[in-house]
Amino acid sequence: VKLERRAAETKPPFRCYGDVLIHSFYQVLRNDRWCDLMVSANLKTASGGRLADARYTDAASYWFDATAGRDLFQLDDGRVALRLQGMLGFYCWMTNDAVYRQNDALLFGAGLSGRLYNVSFAADYSGFSGYKNAGDHPAAYRYKLEYEYRKNILSLRFRYGVYDNLYDSFSVGYIRCF
Repeated sequence: VKLERRAAETKPPFRCYGDVLIHSFYQVLRNDRWCDLMVSANLKTASGGRLADARYTDAASYWFDATAGRDLFQLDDGRVALRLQGMLGFYCWMTNDAVYRQNDALLFGAGLSGRLYNVSFAADYSGFSGYKNAGDHPAAYRYKLEYEYRKNILSLRFRYGVYDNLYDSFSVGYIRCF
């Protein structure tokens, strides 16, 4: 990766900080009969340091999206539930191409989540699709299974990358709720 990115150093000679992300979420609709709808506006600054070390991209980006979700059913005060959700949006980021200085993409996602007493699960497919056709079509299937006992949660997650997303990941986690 160091050669591919032409990184000057593997360890920076001084402390460097990353980009700043600013998110704004607005709940447009909360309705049990129809759906819940939320919109967001997001900005990533180009404030990261040590670009020569391939630490940050030095490229600003912004995206807008709308997320809708609806409970298909809910029993026992939410201890048994099934929910369907979807997301659609627009993503724009700066590139290092001299001709096309930015790339625009359609954001998308759809998923299903549920709960059966102490066990919860979620599965979704999400990604974005740019117009340059140069690694700008990453997507992933994500699966999560969690077991909650008192204030402890055991978590299993699997992420399967498709198209321009070349990586898969598996994680096991422990969460303590205070």
